[in-house]
Amino acid sequence: MNRNLLAASTAVLSLLCGLASAETVRVDAQMAPPAPREGLLKMGTGLSPSGQLISVNDRYLTLAGKPVLPVMGEFHYTRFPEQYWEEQLLKMKAAGVTVVATYVIWQHHEERYGVFDWSGNRNLRKFIQLAQKHGLYVYLRPGPWAHAEVRFGGIPDWVVDSVPTRSNDPTYLGYVDTFFAQVAEQARGLLWKDGGPVIGIQIENEYNRNGPLQGREHISRLKDMLRAHGFDVPLYTVTGWDNAVFPRGEVIPVFGTYVDEPWSAASGILPPKSSYMFQFGVRNEKGLGAQGRTSTQDDGARDSNITPFFGAEYGGGVPQMYRRRPLISPDDIADMVITKLGSGVNLLGYYMFQGGQNPSGTPSRDESVASGGYNDVPRLGYDFQAPLGQYGQAHPVLNRLKPIHAFLQAFGDRLAPMAVYAPQVKPETADDLKTLRWAFRGDGQSGFVFVNNHVRHYATPAHPDTRFEVKLSGETLTLPSKGVTVEEGAAFIWPVHFDLSGVDLLWATTQPVTKINDGKGDLYVFAATGQIEPEFVFDAKVVRAVTGAKKTGQGGWIRVTPDAGRIVTVTGTNGKIARLLLLSEAQAQSLTTVTVQGRPHLILSAAHVFGNAEGGATLRQNDPRFEFAIYPYLSGNLSANLKLKSEKFSGLLQRWSATAPEVKLSAEWRALRLAGKAPPLKNYGPRNTPVVPEPESFGASAAWTVKVPEDALKGVSDVYLDVDYQGDVARLFSGPQMLDDEYYIGRTWRIGLKRYADKLAKPLTLSVMPLREDSKVYFDASVKPQFTNGQVARIDAIRLIPEYELTLK
Repeated sequence: MNRNLLAASTAVLSLLCGLASAETVRVDAQMAPPAPREGLLKMGTGLSPSGQLISVNDRYLTLAGKPVLPVMGEFHYTRFPEQYWEEQLLKMKAAGVTVVATYVIWQHHEERYGVFDWSGNRNLRKFIQLAQKHGLYVYLRPGPWAHAEVRFGGIPDWVVDSVPTRSNDPTYLGYVDTFFAQVAEQARGLLWKDGGPVIGIQIENEYNRNGPLQGREHISRLKDMLRAHGFDVPLYTVTGWDNAVFPRGEVIPVFGTYVDEPWSAASGILPPKSSYMFQFGVRNEKGLGAQGRTSTQDDGARDSNITPFFGAEYGGGVPQMYRRRPLISPDDIADMVITKLGSGVNLLGYYMFQGGQNPSGTPSRDESVASGGYNDVPRLGYDFQAPLGQYGQAHPVLNRLKPIHAFLQAFGDRLAPMAVYAPQVKPETADDLKTLRWAFRGDGQSGFVFVNNHVRHYATPAHPDTRFEVKLSGETLTLPSKGVTVEEGAAFIWPVHFDLSGVDLLWATTQPVTKINDGKGDLYVFAATGQIEPEFVFDAKVVRAVTGAKKTGQGGWIRVTPDAGRIVTVTGTNGKIARLLLLSEAQAQSLTTVTVQGRPHLILSAAHVFGNAEGGATLRQNDPRFEFAIYPYLSGNLSANLKLKSEKFSGLLQRWSATAPEVKLSAEWRALRLAGKAPPLKNYGPRNTPVVPEPESFGASAAWTVKVPEDALKGVSDVYLDVDYQGDVARLFSGPQMLDDEYYIGRTWRIGLKRYADKLAKPLTLSVMPLREDSKVYFDASVKPQFTNGQVARIDAIRLIPEYELTLK
């Protein structure tokens, strides 16, 4: 064959292969969703004294007549020091959380019969008032059974010892009634109907019991008791998974998912989870199991025709449990969230959003197999790998979630009324990794394309030359303008017929993030999607002019391809003006909207950015040199705790820098005792799995003394004690008092020292229980302990990491 013929044949073959790999996926979304139905649910008073009405129909929530799609984050006040509550609430608000949910854990308040404690870290009233101060709503979850990985699910020992629980037993209900009366007193005057922030109550938790004095009648009785104590609120909910039972129309079931299952008996990687599937008409998910007997009913599914799809436990991480210790990546959580929103979730509730620590108690407050629980958890530590960790620090997943939350806050009124439409071809099972996972939420005229190509622990193929065909009422749109590759791990939201202040955006290959009024009108912020070329496409008939970006004509369209960091102005033929700003993915993940100098600003920074109680912004990081970009510009009289330098760049954003005095710290540490021989692990309990070593076994722990400079906290917001170690269970002591503990999961153990400032005058003690080589505990594949003589208990490094602070006013 001659060379020219060979080249021609190769070219034809390449073309055929390209055609074969092209993938146009289709969805029929032309049918508008039915009008929402009112009056199907027996909720409480939704009207506030100021005239604002919270209402719920069979599909979504409304506030003052406008649809909303709230972000709700769990924060257990009794698991965090009271003096830092306000700061953490402000961090949650900056992350896009609008509703703070909290368990009111009964045993934390009435450890002994008749002796209630609502002081200090248990001051529920103060917690609610702080949330109100900063414009956050509150959702109370008073149980009486909460679970929360605490002893007996939060019911006090003296109750468990004396009466049957979780039923209409008269004596039990009498104890519960006294507790509810106490909770009501804490919330007195703070309910929505009184002008307060408390908008909802969750009744019980994971309730699926049928039997004498149980079942739907128990939930109904608890609701009546709460209302008798004045809990007249806009929303009443129950958890809806695992064959939940509850009276129809009296409560709204809420749902959830976790990307791994530390409570599972599985000793290996779990099969692909439905967490990463778009689900159509399905709200319940496998893997969320209640403790106790299981009914044969499924009232959550039964009521799906009259209730909106709300979530309360979309895991912001997972708890540590002894037998199974998964490491969770930021993508694992963020891509799950995109999938759930694309499946129709209309209240995005996280458990947990803020990690914490169990209060002290006798016996200890942790759930354990030894006390009849299903799981062994650390005695104190409850970091949860949550967006905000046990010591208030930002975990990497926070930045992955912020753009999604900003989108919901700015555009949730558009998304909430939209229905979910399944594509023509979709995965039928969670283990189908080849079929592209996507969904469309729309109203017949407009909507959003949701795509997820990430499954935890499993490879998903790239989908080259992909386009999405969306059939709407009266038209069919195919986007993008040319095929793109949906890479492995990609997850995104693209708009279709998106209103830009009166100018219709046909579609974009970028994700809407937020909207801000900069004094010149609305500015819409979008984020690029990986390496896919950003394009904004308009009908040529509706556009008069485009400035600030390249534009090309294509078949009656105008295709706008902007550079990141510049404002693009699109003037419509109707005289309306649309202004948009494109950010890279990385920039969008570093973006926070906070109020400075009395108005909202966009701040881009590698630091953790949040508002402060003085009405300004706080930036925190481990590097003494701060850099941030801000829009709109700050005035020259900006005050800060550090000297600022400013300069303009990119023609739009204003860049500032500041440098804190560097603090160099080191800890002195030395061996106190060598590890003994760890005894073999025992298997027993409900799942016959490895259980935490018995108390006497901890005598085999290796130990080290750690001396921290007494003035370590001077000039910084906090200092973290970072411990790199290998072993089974690590514990930190001050004398005989345990300050913290965790199960080894293969990451650095980070301990914030500011809450232990009064303990630093004397050396601390670190102990590590040996991990046996024959242990059947599950670890992530990336964790490879190095055993010597059949076990390991060692510390590789201890570092002191200062956290610096920049405050802006």
